[in-house]
Amino acid sequence: MRLDRTSRSATATGQIGRELLAAVADADALLVRSATKVDADVLAAANRLKVIARAGVGLDNVDVRQATVSGVMVVNAPTSNIISAAELAVGLLLAAARHIEPASTALKGGEWKRSKYTGTELYDKTVGIVGLGKIGVLVAQRLSAFGMKVIAYDPYVQAGRAAQLGVRLVSLEELSSASDFISVHLPKTPETIGLIGEDQLARCKPTVIIVNAARGGIVDEHALYVAIKEGRVAGAGLDVFANEPCTDSPLFELDSVVATPHLGASTDEAQEKAGIAVARSVRLALSGELVPDAVNVQGGVIAEDVRPGIPLTEKLGRIFTALAGEVAQQLDVEVRGEITEYDVRVLELAALKGVFVDVVEETVSYVNAPLLAAERGLAVRLITEPESPDHRNLVTLRGTLADGTQISVSGTLIGIAHRERLVEVNGYDVDLEPTAHLAFFTYKDRPGMVGAIGRVLGDASINIAGMQVARDHRGGLALVALTVDSAIPATVLDEISTQMDARTARVVEV
Repeated sequence: MRLDRTSRSATATGQIGRELLAAVADADALLVRSATKVDADVLAAANRLKVIARAGVGLDNVDVRQATVSGVMVVNAPTSNIISAAELAVGLLLAAARHIEPASTALKGGEWKRSKYTGTELYDKTVGIVGLGKIGVLVAQRLSAFGMKVIAYDPYVQAGRAAQLGVRLVSLEELSSASDFISVHLPKTPETIGLIGEDQLARCKPTVIIVNAARGGIVDEHALYVAIKEGRVAGAGLDVFANEPCTDSPLFELDSVVATPHLGASTDEAQEKAGIAVARSVRLALSGELVPDAVNVQGGVIAEDVRPGIPLTEKLGRIFTALAGEVAQQLDVEVRGEITEYDVRVLELAALKGVFVDVVEETVSYVNAPLLAAERGLAVRLITEPESPDHRNLVTLRGTLADGTQISVSGTLIGIAHRERLVEVNGYDVDLEPTAHLAFFTYKDRPGMVGAIGRVLGDASINIAGMQVARDHRGGLALVALTVDSAIPATVLDEISTQMDARTARVVEV
């Protein structure tokens, strides 16, 4: 595990880049801040890497797509700095409204200019919040306390949710024309770059003050400079810039612009929260668990009632593939019972991980399992049903092979200890603990078959831990499912299959 403390950009070129490539070769986890660029070269050199942790919010320096292809989890600390960032946005707004920076500079230079720096009250003014996410909500709450009217633009927030916060949702055009102050709180995406540009600035009041403490480039800096110079915008408070570090900008020449060097997360409290958050995430990732803050795992927040089902579902995936003997064309992950009250998407990921872990050479993780399914033409569907007649909760993997054969396997958890039970295989009812070594045989129902299995395994000094026998009808097809204390060699499996004249014989090592 390595923690980056590099103070300047590290890429795959140069001395710092070479040192990074050497350092990650044997690393299981890589913890970075914003300075180190984790690109395809770094990921190619990190054969053991399981998780990249960004001790902060932004991920501009991490190639998330390549990490996903490589099966590497990417985590950050999305809530570590939200209070600090919100407070800085409010601070920039106040500083710009009251000309605090130029007034302070003038006074320190020996000039007393009270009349020159007459400012604007926040009370009873309208502030437009562009992006009503976690930070946007915090800013809205704080500015409401100043007696401001709060409107917001966010196409992904419902009007009812905004109303609960005392915020009125409007279009971006209405926000631009109605606001006395505008504060930006959006992620940087292709859609948001230049969102506050010439078109929106042309709609603004000439007294408006624009604040951007989110991401550089969302506000068009050239258009903003021209608008302030021409008197169409009164001023701005900026903590972020399109190209950073930024030490030379026309905006810095303007007294009505207060600027800081990307200080949104630069508080002792935010740094401590970020470090603790990513350390916890790395610990979870290295232990094989899903991480709620993982940005490239679509599993949702894992409820405590769902978590015990994750290893069971992964085992069901491995059993499914062993029974199938190939990759299915269609897979349904059916979840029934009380846990469907929660987000159970993680169980779909667990099933896919189990399906592929024994059939591909590369490391399979919750990150790249969906990609493996897509590459191999496996269509996956998650089905949830609150009704579960026979079990409190039940997970079933049901799939179709290329020749139309149907494969299914079901499992549940019982008791306070959440003991795993295998309860169905290809339509046969069983009741078996899915231990490390499992075997399944189908054959024509007739006497002596259980004894034959016992004799062959006994001769091979393999102890049977548990066994279940089921059949579709007397004299029809039967299934033997058993757990043993040690692996069954291929020669022993073949001997059992021959003596039973088995239709299928499969072993699973989970």
